[in-house]
Amino acid sequence: MQNPIQAAIVLKLQQALSPDHLDVINESANHNVPVGSESHFKVIAVSQYFEGKRAVARHQAVYQILAQELKGSKSGVGVHALALHLYTPGEWAEQQAAPMSPLCLGA
Repeated sequence: MQNPIQAAIVLKLQQALSPDHLDVINESANHNVPVGSESHFKVIAVSQYFEGKRAVARHQAVYQILAQELKGSKSGVGVHALALHLYTPGEWAEQQAAPMSPLCLGA
């Protein structure tokens, strides 16, 4: 079951990127935050949208799509961190997996 922020992230990325593959993983439990938090996410997105774009442009596009969710982090409510793994379909066909997230030292 997705929580409200996670569901909003999924919806916005689906609408904006029309991804072939999308995983939005709430990794908040791996960090020093209250139980049930939605502050840390790992996003794995595979989309034709990323063709011809460098990593920085891909990340900037996702940050723009999720501007509202990221804005909330300044008030302590909302997304504090995004681990972005953004691929074209060709890149994903070669890789088929994103790197594991490191463990948080504060957890």
